[in-house]
Amino acid sequence: MDAVLADAVRRTGASAGGVYLLEPDAQALGLAVLCGVPVDVAWPWRRLPLSARVPVGDAVREDRLVWVGSQDDMARLYPRAAATLPYRFALAAAPLQGGGRCFGALLLLWPASHPPQATRRERGHIAAAARRIARALEESPAAPVVPEEPRLIPLSTTGTAGAAGAAGAAGRPHGQGAPQAAVDYLERLPEGAVGLDLQGRITFLAGGAEELLGLDADRLVGTRPWQSLPWLDDAVVEDHYRTAVISRDPVAFTALRPPGLWLRLQLYPDASGISVRIARAAPPPGEQSAPGQGARPVAASPGASSAGRLYQLVHLAAALTETVAVRDVVELIADQVLPAFGADGLVLSAADAGRLTITGQHGYDRRTLERLDGLPLDTGLTPAGTVLATGIPSFFATRQELARHHPAAPQMSDKQAWAFLPLVISGRPVGCCILSYDQPHAFSADERAVLTSLAGLIAQALDRARLYDATRDLARGLQQALLPRGLPAVAGLETAARYLPASRGLDIGGDFYDLIRIDSGSAAAVIGDVQGHNVPAAALMGQVRTAIHAAAGAPPDRVLARTNQVLADLEPDLLVSCLYAHLDLAGRRAVLASAGHPPPLLHHPGRPPQVLEPDPGPLLGVDPAAAYPCTVVPLPPGTTLALYTDGLVESPGTDPGALADSLARRLPAHSGHGLEELLDALLRHARPSAHYTDDIALLALRTRPGPAPG
Repeated sequence: MDAVLADAVRRTGASAGGVYLLEPDAQALGLAVLCGVPVDVAWPWRRLPLSARVPVGDAVREDRLVWVGSQDDMARLYPRAAATLPYRFALAAAPLQGGGRCFGALLLLWPASHPPQATRRERGHIAAAARRIARALEESPAAPVVPEEPRLIPLSTTGTAGAAGAAGAAGRPHGQGAPQAAVDYLERLPEGAVGLDLQGRITFLAGGAEELLGLDADRLVGTRPWQSLPWLDDAVVEDHYRTAVISRDPVAFTALRPPGLWLRLQLYPDASGISVRIARAAPPPGEQSAPGQGARPVAASPGASSAGRLYQLVHLAAALTETVAVRDVVELIADQVLPAFGADGLVLSAADAGRLTITGQHGYDRRTLERLDGLPLDTGLTPAGTVLATGIPSFFATRQELARHHPAAPQMSDKQAWAFLPLVISGRPVGCCILSYDQPHAFSADERAVLTSLAGLIAQALDRARLYDATRDLARGLQQALLPRGLPAVAGLETAARYLPASRGLDIGGDFYDLIRIDSGSAAAVIGDVQGHNVPAAALMGQVRTAIHAAAGAPPDRVLARTNQVLADLEPDLLVSCLYAHLDLAGRRAVLASAGHPPPLLHHPGRPPQVLEPDPGPLLGVDPAAAYPCTVVPLPPGTTLALYTDGLVESPGTDPGALADSLARRLPAHSGHGLEELLDALLRHARPSAHYTDDIALLALRTRPGPAPG
């Protein structure tokens, strides 16, 4: 996959690329491979919920190529991404489809010089690259796995990029002793020359650069300038580097080297790294160049990245506003907050009836969690109750420091350092977030300030998520109460059903199915969809099911007509689609009537499958006097009939009719298998990402061989 990605970047002329893979539960995308940009720049995007409003998420969910041609387009379409990547570049994301499944997405970036629109030829190259990567994943002997940290691979200038390599060779020094001559040339210039790799590390210095920077080469090579030179330890400086490496734009700025030397630095990036020219400069207007002016303090943690931390916080703030459930909040903190601060463990507790109940954790064993779960808020065992009472976070760099204030606390776990963050909203305690470390950890003033600010965002996200979870549980209980708990056993008929709520929302809607046993030789199969995804839709669904049950046994046209009249009396302002099938198992036939519902799939043994097109009537609730034509279908032994709601075949960029045809073609391959396996196959084909933008109800029926019942 690494080689295919590097080749895809070269073939498409992109400056950087990455491969996101779907995680096993198909609910998140993980960055597996990266090239052309540093890992720390991509770190906030290492793991993304599939439901996130980001280009790779849209590409997978909607099975389409996503193109973002400018910074303005990014701000308009993906404001969260624009806030954390405020640079000029073009972007494409394409789904990795192969073997009837989606593996993830290909992400490609182009420099700011790329036109805002992708040509038809470029789109073809991108789609072809995605197919090659999907094929490589499909043919891999081992299942693709998302690593803990994305692999960073180099962008070679060989292979298919031979022309580019030749062009690069044209600009290299020629002649006897050319490399030494080039070095001598640089040494004679009054300015300095520095080479950086794409990670920002210094790889080369000319002698003039040492003099201007004020440090020997052996102390600079291999370091990042903003880490080894205190006067460049500024978020603005690192942001200039990020602009160069992502946008591939030349960047120039001035900086003061204390006590009074102003320098102009010019950055010239390409796919292999960044060339930096350094020259003396006049002080900017209004700036003093007197000795002792302009020096900046050294950061408390020399390995910290000021700009990286800044953008990571913006990213986290935006991401927290998009979390929905408590599980989302926990996963976001574990995946992004812990790595950002080098923490190893997390305990997220919610204040409930005077106790702290653990709602999520990372990095703790079961026994430790049992000791920590349900502690009273006023306990002295840990600082959690104290920080909630005062609203002031507590930081402990060592076990000894914690033991001085809370003697019993170090025995609660084997961690070595802790940050206890109170989660408080308008003076109301919501819970406590505990970050812990496997080794002693000195918290800098910067870390304390950032974590304190972050606690407020986590508190709001947790409070909102708990309310959502409570509402969802209520809605799910209502939904389960309204849907049948199981399908009745009907002689001569094999059955299976599935209900899948939309991936976002309250997990409640108006989709329903039913199987009604009428007598020993007949039954009725029903599927329908009430307009809307809310409690009124679910309530109306229950009323429709009751009306159909009351009329079941009558001819299908009369069942739908009576149900339609019930809706007219209720005046619900909601419309309902419905398909009712009377199954005459003794006579080996079915009589169907449709009220504007998607057509079912049918397969007779030994015959081609088809999308059955019964004559449709209007939706229920449109016309109280509407008539519903009937369609008769034979049911020889082994016939498979699949009923579904529109959520299975309708999604952005998809032709419902074409998708229904392709689903029907899958029926014969599963004629010898159970119906549960058939439902799984239909869902995998229609929704390979396991992300549902609408509720889906499925009801599969198969007539058994043998004498007809009754």
